Amino acid sequence: MKSSEKDLKGFVTSPKVPFDDAWNFLMKVGLAAHKYGSTSGRLEFLLKSLAKDFGYNGKFKSTPVEIRFGLLKASEIQMREEIVATQPPSIDLDKLARLGDVLNEIKAGYLSLNDAEPRIDAIDQIPPPWNNFASMLGYVFSGFGFALLLGAGWIDSLFVSVFSIIVFGIVQLSVRFGTAAINWMPLTTALVSGFLAALIKHWIPELNLVLVILCSVIILLPGYSISLGTGELVTKHMKSGLYNLKTGLIALVKQIAGAIIGVRIASFLVTISAVAPQAPVDQKWMILYFPLLLIGLALAFQVPRKDLPWSVLVSAIAYLGVLGGSSIMNANLGNLLGTIVAVIVGNFWSRKTGRPASIVVIPAILLLVGGTIGFRGLANMASGNMELGVQQFFQMFIVALTIMLGVLIGFFIVKPKPNL
Repeated sequence: MKSSEKDLKGFVTSPKVPFDDAWNFLMKVGLAAHKYGSTSGRLEFLLKSLAKDFGYNGKFKSTPVEIRFGLLKASEIQMREEIVATQPPSIDLDKLARLGDVLNEIKAGYLSLNDAEPRIDAIDQIPPPWNNFASMLGYVFSGFGFALLLGAGWIDSLFVSVFSIIVFGIVQLSVRFGTAAINWMPLTTALVSGFLAALIKHWIPELNLVLVILCSVIILLPGYSISLGTGELVTKHMKSGLYNLKTGLIALVKQIAGAIIGVRIASFLVTISAVAPQAPVDQKWMILYFPLLLIGLALAFQVPRKDLPWSVLVSAIAYLGVLGGSSIMNANLGNLLGTIVAVIVGNFWSRKTGRPASIVVIPAILLLVGGTIGFRGLANMASGNMELGVQQFFQMFIVALTIMLGVLIGFFIVKPKPNL
């Protein structure tokens, strides 16, 4: 942590809160929101709005590994500035929502800053709304639903469900073993999934190997990080964008490497036949498995219990936008319309309920991101099909750009509230 003084011209109205109280509170809120997964743009927007409410000019810059706080006293021409190093955030929508509730109570005048600080500290100790069994079901429902959505057969989807439970177990063990295990989690989960899928393919040759591995680890795919990083680069959040993009691509490479290593190890033990995969499940079953997919995403990312129906609804509406745009032109227009719809509905819902829009928008975006395309692209390149692999890999960035464009258009149509 380091501090400095920086010149800044101009200031806002007279202070409503003592400077030190405002400063400490903004730092507490910023660090908490960052930890629970607030994006750089939303966090900076929120902190600037809070500073203005307190009667100060604020200048803030957030990246995954640090936050720059700046606050100007109305009677001075120099800004107090401090840079705080942080750990990379993880998405916890329940804790993010609880933090948003505290800020709403302050804004409404029901809670003082002094009373709010212990409330914010206590959020960290609150257990998640969904226990380990429900979280495991989130992995299973997500993997099963995505497999069928991407064209898997019933046998493929059955093994995806089983492997998703194993992946969840590896995730839990990695968290217990600490940072090193977490950093290698993309590789270890894909390695185990690849090894088991390749063994099964020896006895069930029609198993769709790539799709089974992909959907077994799909909840861990870095498509959101890659899309977020690409979007931040477009909106000139250069440091944050480069970090998120780099982190996402490294995780994707680890997953591909793990899958290849797992399959190669299995190939030394058994013969893997190159047989065409089984026919995909009839799309009439979508009415049954698609709700499970949406519920699975909500469970896996700890959407608050009372907001789960809204999260599922917004994601479903967004996917209708995808289907509509795809039928008019192509998948890129579908992703664009789906994102616009998700952001508009999410911001409108946030205005009506006072809840953070991220609760319903993030699961919808996760449904749309192009991590699956990137995974398939690298897998095809690794297997020697360079032309198709490169095409699919770069399509991932086109998907990321269409999603970011959809977010910007959605914000233009329904301006977001300064919340999380």
